[in-house]
Amino acid sequence: MPFAMDIHIRQAQLSDIPAMHQVRMAVKENVLSDPGRISEADYRTYLTERGQGWVALLQDQLIGFAVVDVQERNVWALFVHPDHEDRGAGGKLHDTMLAWTFDQGLDHLWLSTDPDTRAAEFYRRRQWHATGTLPNAELRFEITAEAWRR
Repeated sequence: MPFAMDIHIRQAQLSDIPAMHQVRMAVKENVLSDPGRISEADYRTYLTERGQGWVALLQDQLIGFAVVDVQERNVWALFVHPDHEDRGAGGKLHDTMLAWTFDQGLDHLWLSTDPDTRAAEFYRRRQWHATGTLPNAELRFEITAEAWRR
């Protein structure tokens, strides 16, 4: 069974979008109520205009991705295919994304996720703090550059 040392992180490319979307549609938590809500154009916009993205590769297979929206100071996405969870890809994507984002001069980020999910626990373990509940019942989490660097 491969673990984090076998997983390679690199900057996302536009050619990765179909595989990124396959990962997004495969998740078992934080499932989109309307799969058509996110389009290829959305990925393209976030990768080229609003922020930056990274992919996790196991050999040549894309198994996860993360995208940060620097304009909104928001984590737009961080997903790992369910077949590859608990092997370190999410943590490597998270750390790569935060290092890059905070190196750009941003002092904090926020994200939202469903409560009582593995994702919520993942963020709590990584210094994110729940700061409230959004109208859609998702928890809002925030992290500062200072807290992350400790």
